Amino acid sequence: MPKQPYIARKQELPLSGDATSLFLQIMISIAVFIFALTLSGVLSINSMLYNWNQSILGSLTVQIMPVNNANKEKARAETLTYQQNAVDFLQKVDGVTKVTPLSDEQLKKLIEPWLGDGVNIENLPMPRIIDVKLAPDAELNFPKLARDLSQASPLASLDNHKLWLSKLIKFADGLKLMALTILVLVLAITSGAIFYTTRMSLGLHRFTIEILHTMGAKDTYVAQQYARRMAFLGLTGGLVGLFFAVPSVFFIASLAQGIEGGIISEANLSFNDWLLIASLPLFAMTIAMLTAYYTVKRTLQKML
Repeated sequence: MPKQPYIARKQELPLSGDATSLFLQIMISIAVFIFALTLSGVLSINSMLYNWNQSILGSLTVQIMPVNNANKEKARAETLTYQQNAVDFLQKVDGVTKVTPLSDEQLKKLIEPWLGDGVNIENLPMPRIIDVKLAPDAELNFPKLARDLSQASPLASLDNHKLWLSKLIKFADGLKLMALTILVLVLAITSGAIFYTTRMSLGLHRFTIEILHTMGAKDTYVAQQYARRMAFLGLTGGLVGLFFAVPSVFFIASLAQGIEGGIISEANLSFNDWLLIASLPLFAMTIAMLTAYYTVKRTLQKML
């Protein structure tokens, strides 16, 4: 008689009607929901750090302080002269690929969030800003560059963003560490719930399992039935958790888009990130299946 396929075997243990199944399914749904939100946060922070490194570390900002003079036109002309001197100097520096003085319109957009619309910067002692792009392999001596720049243009000051960026990176790394800790705790709590639920179910069905052993069933056979049931609960619970997590991620992203300054907007989820988040139900299924399988194997070795 041909061997019956495993998937078609009848399940002797009444696990589908187990009172703990609903509890475990809800537990897995909540765990996947929290896991998905936290994982999206970690991936967004990684994206944000990468974008900061790409956009900020490859650039410098030079500020030209405005000349103080009662004659506004003369003061503006002198300030622009200092700016041009700084531009001429920076264009000769090795490792500098592009030097762009910001226009009046660009400066106006920078100060609008603080001073409002309709500001005429010609009536204000506005500093001039120069954006400097660096080559990817540029190795500059920033203290020396700052000294040489001040000699070429005495009112110029250099900002290489390192101090500001290091503080942001430290803050982002702290958030990421906290998020990873939450992921580990969620995984540990969920695995613990599956472990104790499985052991409780084994106690409820102890006599049925003893009969199966008497009939020749091995521990592996019983463990496979539990693993198959837990895999189903893990998959369905994970899908429910993901169903509620995805709209929540989009809602949080919509709130972040309203933040001015462009810092949070650098946090984006790529296609691969979404694939990883979408695979969480399969991950939950695998964890539930393996935890149940090895829990049953070890428990039965002690019980029988």
